[in-house]
Amino acid sequence: MSKQITLTINGQQVTVPAGTLIVDAAKKIGIDIPVFCYHPKMEPVGMCRMCLVEIGRPVRDRATGELVTEADGTPKIQFGPKLETACTVPVSEGMVVDGLSEKVQEARKGTVEFLLTSHPLDCPVCDKGGECSLQDLALAYGASESRFIFDEKQHAEKHIPLGDLIFLDRERCIQCARCIRFQRDIAGDAVLEFYERGRRTNIVTFSEPGFDSYWSGNTTDLCPVGALTSTDFRFGARSWELKHTASICSHCPVGCNLSIDIRREAKTGGDFAIKRIMPRQNEQVNEIWICDKGRFAHHFTDSADRLTQPLIRKDGKLTPATWEEALDVVAKNLSGIGDGLLTLVSGRLPNEDLYNLHKLTDGLGGKTALYTHTAGGDLTAQLGLSVGSNLADLGEGDAILVVASDLEEEAPMWYLRVKAAAERGATLIVANPRETKLDRYATHKVRYAYGEETAIVGRIGNSSYGFDEAKNAVIFFGSEGIGLEASAALVQACANLLVESGHTGRPNNGLVGVWPRANEQGAWDMGFRPIADLKAALHYAKARYIVASDPVGDDPAMYELLATRHSPLATFTVVQELFLTETARLADVVLPAQAITEREGSFTSGERRVQRFYLATHPKGETRPDFDIAAQIGARLGVELKGRFPSRVFPQIAAEIPAYEDITYQKLAEVSEQWPIIGRGDLHYGGASYENKLGLGVQLASQGKAKGQISGKLETGKLETGKLGIGILVNGKLVAVPITRLYDQGRMVLTSEVLHPRLPKPYIAVNPG
Repeated sequence: MSKQITLTINGQQVTVPAGTLIVDAAKKIGIDIPVFCYHPKMEPVGMCRMCLVEIGRPVRDRATGELVTEADGTPKIQFGPKLETACTVPVSEGMVVDGLSEKVQEARKGTVEFLLTSHPLDCPVCDKGGECSLQDLALAYGASESRFIFDEKQHAEKHIPLGDLIFLDRERCIQCARCIRFQRDIAGDAVLEFYERGRRTNIVTFSEPGFDSYWSGNTTDLCPVGALTSTDFRFGARSWELKHTASICSHCPVGCNLSIDIRREAKTGGDFAIKRIMPRQNEQVNEIWICDKGRFAHHFTDSADRLTQPLIRKDGKLTPATWEEALDVVAKNLSGIGDGLLTLVSGRLPNEDLYNLHKLTDGLGGKTALYTHTAGGDLTAQLGLSVGSNLADLGEGDAILVVASDLEEEAPMWYLRVKAAAERGATLIVANPRETKLDRYATHKVRYAYGEETAIVGRIGNSSYGFDEAKNAVIFFGSEGIGLEASAALVQACANLLVESGHTGRPNNGLVGVWPRANEQGAWDMGFRPIADLKAALHYAKARYIVASDPVGDDPAMYELLATRHSPLATFTVVQELFLTETARLADVVLPAQAITEREGSFTSGERRVQRFYLATHPKGETRPDFDIAAQIGARLGVELKGRFPSRVFPQIAAEIPAYEDITYQKLAEVSEQWPIIGRGDLHYGGASYENKLGLGVQLASQGKAKGQISGKLETGKLETGKLGIGILVNGKLVAVPITRLYDQGRMVLTSEVLHPRLPKPYIAVNPG
């Protein structure tokens, strides 16, 4: 335990760990020392001088080193001749800090007045109005009249596109360097910098394309003024008009905590519309950051292409129908076929939906399949990260292995956290056939040919990389360039390595699946498993119930298999979706589902943390939640399921699935104090990120199996050579492999026009060997 220091700030005594900065010590007892350049997530620089305070230190006798006392026995305090910055000075024993003196107030007024000399009077039209640090501190410390001569006012360019997503207003910029430091020190993308000197100093981007980073939106949260604004939100709403709803990002398995900000809009007929997505603090998950995909790829929820009513095929065409008609047709065609039914789902669905769909299929005697190319969810249930794990705890003496995955593209927040762990001294081993951005921070870079993943993991265990000697060890596994069967072998090898090195059954040790979808771990937990030969399973099923999956859109070769007229057995296909996907176009019945923003539910992240999300907007058209649709089908076929509200389904999950025992919606909504303290009406300290008031989630316990007890299972079926679905094979040799990019061509990205300029153009990377 670090040494504790006791000091006095503005007459209040506080005890904090040694090394704590004065500004942070003050925050712990509710004292807000104003800042512009300082942020608790970044190293202090003392640039803005807004946090100036008077500091007194106990006087010691030069000869004896003993404390000099006053007549009443209290230590004698001597204040320095000059003010000091609270953001750069660490606390010391007996220190006395005065942030209320006349000298301090005058200094702060001078700083604000200096900043306002050429700051434009844009408050009525500025997007930052209502959540602007300068606006708040100008009211607290600013003069009612300016002494600056108007003719000498500095003018600069406004509304400059730094990149496709961020605009810069140079007149508003106060040169605090928060954006520059975030991009350089936290994101690792040094794409912003100061240019020129003196009053001409301004922010520029040196990257091509401009502001080329997956984290650009965070700079608008950090900016203490309205200098940086997003293409998506600028001129869209005032902050005080917005209502905030707690949610979870549905784009990847990290489970970043979000706030969905909504406002009533004329274009929606007076209904609520999403105006922006903001990060919600969860120090164990995403801290206070979110990637640009999570921030900007939300427009799919109100897309004009959304399905809004059921469709039934009549005379070869899909035509609108009522829910009663559609559900009756579905029930009639699913009745009595037993194991001829195949229910195919994806990890895009929440836990409640997956549970009901699995129970429905079981009740009808059918088969289930998880639509994925990554295996190992049963092994992560045994050896995944357990209760109390936090990647922020990893550092010197710990080891992290990332294999067959490009974290920056597949799970950006994990990329940031693994990068940070490596910078704290953790041994980082990156194993991939190609170079990834994480290589920059790797202690060891391991190259291998596609197909050698399993062997490489075995060699790492027997190498001098220090995996065995590590205090804690975490393995992130993906499935780049490998099929489902090879993925199962890779995960088994990773599990064996953890067991053999003794890194199981305790916090900050275990397997983490870099799943292709947000709730794939939840799908495994609810009982779904991938089928090795999915094409054959779909081809020979008598009825297919396909939910939140688009096999035809992902693989055009699936068209021949899913077109009913080409199947020897199938007579019926029902698709449950947000959009009329390529697979839905072939269906006999299409059922419109609700988006994540239109209902409540829960996800289980790759770190095995169950988290709850809440309803933000009203359902579009006649859409219904997937769990309720399954319940209504079940009611027609004699399978009793809970519907209408997810809160009726989750208690069944907790009762029937051991890992979820004792978890309730109430527990998922519990919060505890986090550090740093963000969003309590003090915008200048932590930026515009939101305090978490509606749940930090619950991390599942690991089974912590011993060596010889771990095993994974792949559903029956055999992969045929050349049908791995991982790339292009010529004469039995793999010659090309697709790689994952953050901005993919999926519906959730394509419906967000703001991201279109960021979509990568097709390219081929050629192996020079």
